[in-house]
This record gives sequence, structure tokens and C-alpha cells, in this order.
Amino acid sequence: MKRNVPSWVLMGLLLVSSAAMAQEEGAGYSRGQGWSVLSGQTMGQGGTALTGQVGWPGVSLGLLHGATSRFDIGGKLTFNYGREGIVTSVVPGLKLQAWVRLMLLQTARLNLGLTFAPGPFFYFYEVGTDVGLTLPIALTVGIPVGSALMLNVGLDIPFYVIFGTGGGAVVPILLGGGLEYFLDRNLAVNFNVRMGPSVGASGVFGVRGRASFTLEALLGIAYKF
Repeated sequence: MKRNVPSWVLMGLLLVSSAAMAQEEGAGYSRGQGWSVLSGQTMGQGGTALTGQVGWPGVSLGLLHGATSRFDIGGKLTFNYGREGIVTSVVPGLKLQAWVRLMLLQTARLNLGLTFAPGPFFYFYEVGTDVGLTLPIALTVGIPVGSALMLNVGLDIPFYVIFGTGGGAVVPILLGGGLEYFLDRNLAVNFNVRMGPSVGASGVFGVRGRASFTLEALLGIAYKF
């Protein structure tokens, strides 16, 4: 004997199914593409990206690999024409840095990450070369907006020391934001800006405690393979 399923049962099943599908789509929507080079989100275990940026204060190339789901390791080579972002100091330089990223928190609406990129640098003047060590640390909040856009806001403290006579320690305190736009699952274009004061010792800026305006404004591309 054939029994008809009540219409209210069919309607209930349809609503439950629709809600589940919406929840799954919403979760994917908030996660973006599952990787990032600028926000607090990491590459994911086994993911590797080649990155490049150009702007002020220079041009950089980097390689980043997801050692675990929350930890990235890599390196970065930078050719600068502005010394550590100081807008009044136009001088050629070279930096070679390690690149370490740790994702501290990830939810459907945001992520939080810590970045550390130590390494030596050299700035070439007509009368000699400045040699130093950069020990930058950054805290970044990422905000996924759909599957194609990741926004970020952050605090960078790219601390560095210049060795030798006339050198000293410099503490930049930079705030700003940026974005990554994913053209597809493996390719993204990005823009990042940070700005603020750099406070240095007397040997660096001439007057102890003097602050110099510092800017980093970089347009880039990242390819995951």
C-alpha cells in the first residue's frame, strides 16, 4: 500500500537541507581561498608561495612555505632605494631576511598572526657602507570578505640596529592596512601600506630621540604552487 509523505515533512526536509547548504557556503565564503601572505592566515601545511612586491622603499622577492597548518617559514630578498622606509633617506640598500609567520587565531570572521623576519642589511653611501641587523616583528589581523578578498590591519615594529661609529638602534612604530585580491585559487594581487615614526639613537638621526616619518607602500603579487 502506497503512503504519501505529508507535505509538511517534505517542507521541513527542504528547509533543513537549504540551511545546511547555506551554512557550508557561508563557511567557505568567510575562509577566502585558505591561504594568505599578508594577513594573519598562513599558507596551510605543505602550501608554498612565491611573492614579489614593488613600491616604497624598494623591491622584494620572497618564498614562503607552510611547515604546519599554523606555521610558515621562508626567506625574503629586498633591494631598497629608501633606507628602511625613511622618506628623507634615499640610498640604495640590500636586505636578506628569514621569514617566519605564526597564526595565533582563526575564526570565520577574522584571523590573527605574528610575523618575524630577522636578517642583515647593507646601505651603500659614497663615503662607505652602513651594515646592520633588522629584527622586525608584526601583529596582523586579517578580515576575509568573500572568497576573493582578504583585508588586513596591523602594527609593525621593524626594529633594527646599525653597527659601527655613528650607528645605533632604531625603533619604527608603523600602523596601516592592506588587501589581497584572489584572481583564482593560486594567484593573488595585493597592496599594503604602513606608516609612522622611527625613533633613533643620537648617532642615527643626529639628535637623540628624534623621530623620522617612515612609510611602506607596496604593490605585489603572490602565486601558490
